[in-house]
Amino acid sequence: MYRVEKVLNHNALIGILENTTQEFLIMGKGIGFGKHVSETIDVDTDCMIYSLKESTERGDKRDLVTSIDPLYLEISNELLDGAEETFQTIDRDVMLPLADHIEYAVKRSRNNEQLTNPLTDDIRVLFHSEFKVAEKAKGLIAEKLGIQLTDDEIGYIALHIHSSIMDQAVSQAMQMAEAVRQCASLVEAETRKKFDTQSLSYNRLLNHIRYMIARTLKGEVIKLDMNDYINATAANSFQMATKICGELEKSLDKKIDSAEIGYLAMHIERIALDEMN
Repeated sequence: MYRVEKVLNHNALIGILENTTQEFLIMGKGIGFGKHVSETIDVDTDCMIYSLKESTERGDKRDLVTSIDPLYLEISNELLDGAEETFQTIDRDVMLPLADHIEYAVKRSRNNEQLTNPLTDDIRVLFHSEFKVAEKAKGLIAEKLGIQLTDDEIGYIALHIHSSIMDQAVSQAMQMAEAVRQCASLVEAETRKKFDTQSLSYNRLLNHIRYMIARTLKGEVIKLDMNDYINATAANSFQMATKICGELEKSLDKKIDSAEIGYLAMHIERIALDEMN
């Protein structure tokens, strides 16, 4: 049982758990309709309940939830429902930061202040499933507000979705995408080829770099060292990979395990062979 503290709209309210002082955001179809402050209500299993106890980077959750238009809370909640269907287990604590981001994305669109995202194509590849979930925001916002969000905005929303399924802040996911982009750019510079971002070999390369960087940041190492074999069979690609890993170490301020060089070289060699065919 909950005591109604504040009705946000027909589908959202703030309630206090019975016999406590703990506040919760309660969301569900019609949950706020006709409700009055201090009224006691039952909450069924179809409702989503969010604790307002902790703080966020933007400050107190209670203050944040009352400052965001409830419509964006609903959109954020619906996107997370989609994420839950796709990934099964997610952390719904991203709901408020996601709603806050979407509200500002709509404001930017209305003011013709387009937020550019140079990593959109990379995010689409690196976090493909998250991007697919985030794209649902386009339809929801177009339907409810008549606003068309750009793919750049969807890219940032995808990072929030990613943070709901991984123990990783949005800023860390962005750092990962930036490091992958840097590495891919170095590969392009070394091979003197501009890659087709939609090609299978490019997708494989980006995903390999993603996991290589993740292993480096976590201090994990590859058990099988292929360096001698790759150096003997693809010397040019091995030299490129050695140089690229050296540059990436400077950006990450982390030592990359030497065994990673051979595997990166394999992907560089594969791209070179694909370009020849």
